Amino acid sequence: MQHKFFGTGVALVTPFDAEENVDFNGLKKLLAHTAEGVDYFVVQGTTGESVTTTKQEKADILKFVKENNPKNLPIVYGIGGNNTAEVLKTISETDLSGVDAILSVSPYYNKPSQEGIFQHYQQIADKSPVPVVLYNVPGRTASNISPQTTLRLAQHPNIIGTKEASGSIDQALEIARKKPEDFLLISGDDMLTIPLMALGASGVISVMANSFPVIFKKMVKAALDNDYNTARKFAHQLHDINPLMYVESNPVGVKEALRVLN
Repeated sequence: MQHKFFGTGVALVTPFDAEENVDFNGLKKLLAHTAEGVDYFVVQGTTGESVTTTKQEKADILKFVKENNPKNLPIVYGIGGNNTAEVLKTISETDLSGVDAILSVSPYYNKPSQEGIFQHYQQIADKSPVPVVLYNVPGRTASNISPQTTLRLAQHPNIIGTKEASGSIDQALEIARKKPEDFLLISGDDMLTIPLMALGASGVISVMANSFPVIFKKMVKAALDNDYNTARKFAHQLHDINPLMYVESNPVGVKEALRVLN
């Protein structure tokens, strides 16, 4: 299972039309475009505007991706929140056939203790019919999953990895050096991907891969091959545009990049 998530995952944006309905024609184009480079799709993560899409939109988007997956790439689906009971209910009510794992964000707003985070994920992992990837993004959740909590959770047989977006190299190093061999450390920050891979990360779940899937694929593959001279050259190509992705809140920047490229 874990080998499916080596390389480049793309946190797919959700295209909308002028009437604020999901633009499925646009989504189909995006799937074809990103499939030219990425290794797996992440559907309805933060970049997909999961906190504001409706339950029906989420179901329709997931169904559409399953049916319009041009290279039959693995699918990771975002199911998370700060209400543990509601997350468990959503898992039980979601058609996860054809889904390879769920990505579950650490509880936001509540600012839970480390034990609270641990218990939240334990329940999710116990109930989920597919493997679970943790998602640590303190800049959005207002709390951090400590390396110690991540390593505790890594012992659960249904928790296969973490998307680490804390921005802390020290934290990533602590996870990398103590994690089980088959537990995935996945970069959640595009421009920290190469440093994290040098420490032992398996790849990235990327925002910019929506716009530049082939460059990201080449960069990550080079790093996986321990060819950091080549990986660095691709990273340098992306360096100047990366800050523009976040002048406004994600995914505004990457959607504008896609519009320009279209």
